[in-house]
Formats: sequence, C-alpha cells, structure tokens
Amino acid sequence: MARLSREDRQIALGRLQAGQSQSAIARHFHVSQSTISRLWVRFQAPGSVADLPRAGRPRATTAAHDRFIRLRHLRNRFLSASSSVQALPGPHRLSDQTVRNRLHEAGLRARRPHRGAVLTRRHRQNRVQWGNQHLRWTVRNHWRHVWFSDESYFLLQRHDGRRRVYRRVNERYAPNCVDEAPVHGGGGVMVWGAINTAGRSTLVHVQGRITAQRYVEEILRPHALPLLADQDAIFQQDNARPHTARLTTQFLTDHHVQVLPWPSMSPDMNPIEHLWDELDRRVRRREEAPANHRDLLQALQEEWDTIPQQDIRHLIQSMPRRCRAVVAAQGSHTPY
Repeated sequence: MARLSREDRQIALGRLQAGQSQSAIARHFHVSQSTISRLWVRFQAPGSVADLPRAGRPRATTAAHDRFIRLRHLRNRFLSASSSVQALPGPHRLSDQTVRNRLHEAGLRARRPHRGAVLTRRHRQNRVQWGNQHLRWTVRNHWRHVWFSDESYFLLQRHDGRRRVYRRVNERYAPNCVDEAPVHGGGGVMVWGAINTAGRSTLVHVQGRITAQRYVEEILRPHALPLLADQDAIFQQDNARPHTARLTTQFLTDHHVQVLPWPSMSPDMNPIEHLWDELDRRVRRREEAPANHRDLLQALQEEWDTIPQQDIRHLIQSMPRRCRAVVAAQGSHTPY
C-alpha cells in the first residue's frame, strides 16, 4: 500500500472529524483501512501525524523539491522525469527514479494517453450545444429511430507497439519471437456500415478514394435508402466532405431523408466507433490471421454478421449518457 502524503493525511483527518467512515476514506485514497486507523490513533495521542524520525537513508528531496516536481508535472502532464531532474533548481544529485517516486507519492503515474481528435474552442462550443439540444432525447422515442453510419479503415497488419511476445533471455531475434512487418506496410480495406437498434446494414467495401458521386451511387442509393424507408427513420453521418457535399445533401433532400445534425470532430458521440473496435478485435482473435486484402474483407464481413444485435442495442442505449458526458465536459473529450 502506498504511504499517504502530508496533504492526504490532513484531508483524511478532516474527513474523520466530519464523521466519515474509515473504510470509505481508505477506498478513496487506495490504502488499507488499518492505515487510516493508525493515522487516527497517532493523531489522538500526540496530536500530530508528521513523520517521526527513522533510521535509514535520509530523504534525497526537500519539501520544496517535492512541491516543485509535483506542480511542474501537473502543469504539463507530458514532461519526462529526466527533464524535471535537469530543471530542478539548486544543487542536487537526484536520479530519474527519485523523481518518479515523488510523482508516485502524489498519485501521478505514467500511463498511455488517450488519443483524441484535435478540438478547437469552436468545436467544443458546437459539441456542448449539440449535447444540450439532445439531452431530452430518449432511446424509446428518439434514438431507436436513428441509423448511425460511418466508414472505417482496417489494416491488414497492425504494428502499434502494443503486441507482446513471451520469450526467454537471448531469444529476442528468434524467428518465432520476431514480429515481421512489410517494409512499406501491409495496407488495408475501407468499409462502410450502419447500425440501428433493430438491425444493421451490410458491410460495404469502399475501394479507392470516396467522392460525393461515389458515396451517393455506391452507398446511399443501394444500401442506405432501403434502411430509411420508415418515415420516422433518421440518418446520421459525420461531416466528411463527401457527406456534406451539395450533391449528397440534394440527394438526401430529394428522397425526404431526415438527417441528424452532427458536431464536427465528435467520433466519441457515435456508437458505431465502438463497434468498429469490436469488429477489429474479433478479426485479430481469429486463429488464422488474414493473409491478404481479400481474406481481410471476408473476415470482416463474417464477423460483422455474427456480432449480437444486443451488443448494438446496448451501444445505442448509451446515447443519453454520451450527451450528458459531453455537456459535463464542456465540449471536451469524453470517456466514450
């Protein structure tokens, strides 16, 4: 269990004096309940919870050093520990690991960052406005009528640094431990799909560069229009250029298709994005990996058809929560 910093001890004592239970405080600070109990006993005896003198190596940093390290990394979360060692004022002999230890004491640990779209101030304003406009939409009366659509690109081989290999010492270059990758990449396939609480479209292979003309003739006319035959149906698409071109908007207007206005740079609001991730995981879990683009397309279409409709329905049922989340985040990134 991690030790409580001086600031956390004072906060814990304040909560104890306010009547909060020791177990609740322990869960909040991610420590054992006995740690909070000992803290309370120490406070009642001498009235102080400061660190007592102890044997061993003296602490390498002062309170000012600890505060400098903590504030520096809170102001810029992407700084490295080595940069803080170099920026630390005054004479010192600190190592990178010492800085990491101080950050750990402050509850800061190095994690893989979430990768999101670039959001300007205007993007955030539009996202908040859109969220407020749809806060009162319910699944039963509104979202179940929406067909969410999108294109996605799937790679034949993915090399993003996340794959791990279990090997012994000195087996780094063993043939069965090397993740072989094409020199110029393996390429991939682009697909289009649409989902609704009641069903899904066929997974359409999009070859080459998509234009407004191709989007209308190869996707909207043969695949989207049959799904939108119901007069209550609503069509959702993002703001990609082929989707917002005059040819596309005129086609949708001529066929009396009700289009859901969509804020720019908002993939986290579209539940189909989670379905693309699930589809990719299903393909990657196959015992026999696709060897070429044809195999990849066939695997995608097979897995697309086997995804349970209940999973799709569950994703669309999250739309009210997504609207509340984007409003609460003031248009910034959401957990979705």
